[in-house]
Parts: sequence; C-alpha cells; structure tokens
Amino acid sequence: MASDAQNPLHGIMLKVLSVVVFVMMQTCIKSAGPDLPAGQITFYRSAFALVPIMGYLAFRRELFHAFHTNSLSGHLKRGVLGIMGMVCGFYGLVHLPMPDAIALGYSMPLIAVIFAAVFLKETVRLYRWTAVAIGMVGVVIISWPKMSMFSSDGIGSEQAMGALAVLCGAVLGGFAMIQVRQLVQTEKTATIVLYFSLTAAVFSIVSLPFGWAPLSVSERLFLIGAGFFGGLGQILLTESYRHADVSTVAPFEYTSIILGIAIAYTLFGDIPAINTLIGTAITVSAGIFIIYREHRLGLERKAARKASPPGV
Repeated sequence: MASDAQNPLHGIMLKVLSVVVFVMMQTCIKSAGPDLPAGQITFYRSAFALVPIMGYLAFRRELFHAFHTNSLSGHLKRGVLGIMGMVCGFYGLVHLPMPDAIALGYSMPLIAVIFAAVFLKETVRLYRWTAVAIGMVGVVIISWPKMSMFSSDGIGSEQAMGALAVLCGAVLGGFAMIQVRQLVQTEKTATIVLYFSLTAAVFSIVSLPFGWAPLSVSERLFLIGAGFFGGLGQILLTESYRHADVSTVAPFEYTSIILGIAIAYTLFGDIPAINTLIGTAITVSAGIFIIYREHRLGLERKAARKASPPGV
C-alpha cells in the first residue's frame, strides 16, 4: 500500500501502538474467562469495533463513501472466512496460555505465502519456500507437546483443542488474506474494514441459538473493551501503512510476543515453556526473512521499471 506521506518513524510508532492495542484486546478476551462461547466473543469483538471504526471514517469524511462497494459477494466471502477464523482464534486464546496463542498465530503469514502461490499463482522462489518450511518447524515445536494424540489426556484436552483451533484459525486467516488481496483491486481500505466488521457482527449472531452465556458486569465490560480495542487497533494499523511501507512496519508485529509474555505472567501467572520460546524464535525469524525478501524484491522491481525505457 502506498503511503500518503512517507514518515517511517511515525509509521513504526503507529504499528507498535496497534500491536499494544491488539494485545489489550486479547487480554480483555482472556480476562472475560474460558467459559464464554467463541461466537459470543466474536459478536462483541465485531459489533463494538464499529464504534471507533465508524467514528474514524466519519472524522476523515469517508463514512458515506465507505458503504459503496463493487463487490458485495467478495465482502461476504471475506466476512465468512474472517468470522470462522476469529471463532477458532478466540477459542484457542481462552484455552491456551496467551504467549502460545500469539506464537501459533504467527503461522498465518507463512500459510498466506503458500496460498498465494497455489491460488493466486504468485511466484514464490526457493528462499521464501525455505523460510516457510523453517517457520513451520517452529510452529510444530510450539504445538507438538499440546497436540500429542498418545498422551493420557489426548487430543480432547483443552490445550490440545486450543492449539488445533488456533492453527485452523491461521489457515482460515490465510484464505481471508487471499480474499483481501482480491478485494483491494476494486475496493477502498475503508470499505474493506467497515464491511468486515459489519458482516462479522451479523454472522456471529447466528451462534445465539446454540447458547450464549449470561454475562456478569465485568465479563460484559471486558468483551465491550475487546471490541473497542479491536476497532482501534485496526485504525492504528491502517494509519501506519499511510506513513511507511508495509515491509518497514510489518516486522514490528512480532513485538506482540514480548508484550504478551509480560502480560500473561503478570495477570495470569503463565510462564512460557522452553519449546514455546524456541519455536517462537524460529517462526519469527522465518517471518522476518520473508518480509525482508519481499522488500528486496520490491526494490528490484522498482529498479527494473526505472531502467526500462518508456513504452517498453
């Protein structure tokens, strides 16, 4: 995404702020408790995200135009994939230590590379395939102790199901990223952000007949806070791309694991296992290499365009 005014430091600051706010969203969800249905969490996350998002679009005088779309079916597909991914991710978040859930979520960009090659026919060379393979090794290291089917509690254990849910959410998120790449060909960013929250809020109501839990005042406030922080994080993330290239700000996504470990230890007493730390280091390194490689390829393509005579 091209930036309106190049100011990399400003973009990085906004990106880091978005990471902080998204971790606050995850903290609110975790604090609401493990017994809430994922569909109910998704509704609050989506519906109350509309408050800051619509306020932001109104402030930029983009709210009216954001409702105009050339691909309603595309937004519906993105919404279905996104809500299914969120349901899986939220289930995993409430049943796993926060650092594990965050680290397993880092598999989504790796999966997106695979999907881009398979479904969008994008060229993925040996360097990126190698990085994806190494990153997946990190994901296996993180998840293997929880996914052992031969342990006494088996795959039915809460942590095993939580790890599986996060990985399923990452796969669905990879499909959603492919859908977004198709949407950006005809749709504005504001339209994509608005329609996703709208469709996710509407679709998540479908889970109501399957049993939503009665909420205490504190649980309701935590879920409302999760929605508000989710919408605010999306705004900050969008604004970061206005001031710096994606390749510049994207690596700072991985600061979330540091903040997540600190909050998990302070609030929930979670201490990351050694396999989580090792696997996270491998996965993060692979992700950063992919970002670096994308940046280098972008520079090479830009140089090639400049070197080509007009009309060639």
